[in-house]
Amino acid sequence: MITGELRSKVDKLWETFWSNGISNPLSVIEQISYLLFIKRLDDLELTKEKKAQRLNRPVAAPIFSGKNDPRRWSFFKNLDNPDEKLRAVRDDAFPFIKQLRGEAGDNTYAHHMKDAIFLIANPALLASVIEQVDKMLTLLDQQAQVSQDQSYVDLMGDLYEYMLSKLTQAGQNGQFRTPRHIIRMMVQLLEPGPREIVCDPACGTGGFLVAVAEYLRDQKDSEGNAVLNAPGNREHFNQEMFHGFDFDATMLRIGSMNLMLHGIESPKIEARDSLSEDHAAVDEAFTMILANPPFKGSLEKSTIAKDLTKIVSTTKTELLFGALFLRLLKKGGRGAVIVPDGVLFGSSTAHKALRKELVENHKLDGLISMPSGVFKPYAGVSTAVLIFTKTGAGGTDFVWFYDMEADGLSLDDKRQTVQQNDIPDLLQRWKRRNPEIDTSRAAKAFFVTKAEIAANGYDLSINRYKEVTYEEVQYESPKVILHKLRSLEDEIRADLDALEELLG
Repeated sequence: MITGELRSKVDKLWETFWSNGISNPLSVIEQISYLLFIKRLDDLELTKEKKAQRLNRPVAAPIFSGKNDPRRWSFFKNLDNPDEKLRAVRDDAFPFIKQLRGEAGDNTYAHHMKDAIFLIANPALLASVIEQVDKMLTLLDQQAQVSQDQSYVDLMGDLYEYMLSKLTQAGQNGQFRTPRHIIRMMVQLLEPGPREIVCDPACGTGGFLVAVAEYLRDQKDSEGNAVLNAPGNREHFNQEMFHGFDFDATMLRIGSMNLMLHGIESPKIEARDSLSEDHAAVDEAFTMILANPPFKGSLEKSTIAKDLTKIVSTTKTELLFGALFLRLLKKGGRGAVIVPDGVLFGSSTAHKALRKELVENHKLDGLISMPSGVFKPYAGVSTAVLIFTKTGAGGTDFVWFYDMEADGLSLDDKRQTVQQNDIPDLLQRWKRRNPEIDTSRAAKAFFVTKAEIAANGYDLSINRYKEVTYEEVQYESPKVILHKLRSLEDEIRADLDALEELLG
């Protein structure tokens, strides 16, 4: 997490864009992302050049023509004339990153970038932004050199996450971002391994995929070695592990850059309407799904993939995504997804069909009821996390329920840090869950049998099964309360009389 001076530099950079007329938060992040990319490419080339010079060899596979290539950050940042700076970035560096990677056969990134627009038209603004970004990244590099816990890539990822957090402070764009602590919780629940194939079919900025990467970087084997350093794991991590779908071109660009700036070399972020017919091309392809799909949308029936409506006949997106998750997962694959509470207890045929599919034909492992304030100030809807395993042959004997009442932040629109936080307790209970022990329905966590769930029409709302304990509260008698009220009135009247005398 970035703090102090680095955070203030990001805030100042943000304000520079806003004061110069670029106020859409997505646009600001896009423009900063382009410059971060250009700087990162030059840094990598400088590293290769220093190594070649040390070994007295030519630079291996150079991407620039030399030190004076106008596409290089180290070249144009030192230009004195702001107009020349603008021409170098707008006409050389930016077109270069738009087609990057396409020539190597991996044209996914280039495809997302084809409609990208460089919005900085003011030479003075660009000169200021370049100077600020350069200072910001110099400070980032200095912090990485003295840090024992975080590398430059880690800090760059934190920097980018801090910028993305501003989407939640920008009104309607908050819909694109799930709170990071909730994402981390869901990743810890699934405990991804180094050979997973992970997908978020509504990926937005790629937060779930980034969290999986961060989790795996921290994992050690029994001998204390990083699991990603085992043979083949690093290659799989960079080339095959991360997949995301979205149909918004801006989010595809930001999501791709987010993952690449987090050190993932080749994330597969695809332009795809996950619920339409074209999703069938990626059937049963993934071992893990993490997602927070759109809520309360409705699609035109003729556009919905037919294999999804076979599972659940509906036009509601929250139900169709549930069917999609099961179609995308390989057998044995696991999922942790956020759903609105209506999915848990809705009485329509489609609602019941989806819940029955999860309970009877697959393995519903757990359900976490989250408080309604988790997505405030942009949505007050109550939500839950479903944790399941695709089996195609049943396997649900018991379902683990957890009643989360606090997530470490206030549940009002301000979402300030508070002491009450159920997440650490939730994770501990999940790891040691036992249907023979966790039987008290009055506890935070408990198990419910499949038979009981089926008898209740596959209702999965926690209130259906949780026992509420009532405590007797002793109040003073009405006469005593009335006497106290009269005493208070007498005091108020005396004060008013004294005030009146002072006023003459």
